[in-house]
Amino acid sequence: MKISTRGRYGLRALVDLANNNENPRLLKDIAASQNISMKYLGQIISSLKSAGIISRTSQGYILAVEPEQLSCFEIITTLEGSLAPVDCIDNPRVCERFEDCTTSAVWERMQKALKNELEQITLADLASDQVAGKDLLKKENTDNE
Repeated sequence: MKISTRGRYGLRALVDLANNNENPRLLKDIAASQNISMKYLGQIISSLKSAGIISRTSQGYILAVEPEQLSCFEIITTLEGSLAPVDCIDNPRVCERFEDCTTSAVWERMQKALKNELEQITLADLASDQVAGKDLLKKENTDNE
């Protein structure tokens, strides 16, 4: 499974907004600072706005949710949809073998592990890492190995 550019760019745009939330940001400024085309970013921003994650003011875009209250899981699923590695996890009816499938437990565990990990990381965590110029989350993973 791969997270598409939509999910990756959307997360980067939200980190940008979180770090500038005192001042509304214009689409062109976010696009320039994150090296994302304005057209593509506009589509991503539209989805985030529809989901109630960001708001538009007369001066630009701001977060509509506190960064501490917004998990990476919520952001990624808003932009990507389900994180199930196979279709039958979300809809067992797509596979006639689902009830007898010995591998479905692997896919379910994979989805739960990814969800649990992404729920532990907030937008505030990512924004503070960027401000500090560090990757504190990466250090946490290294410490656990």
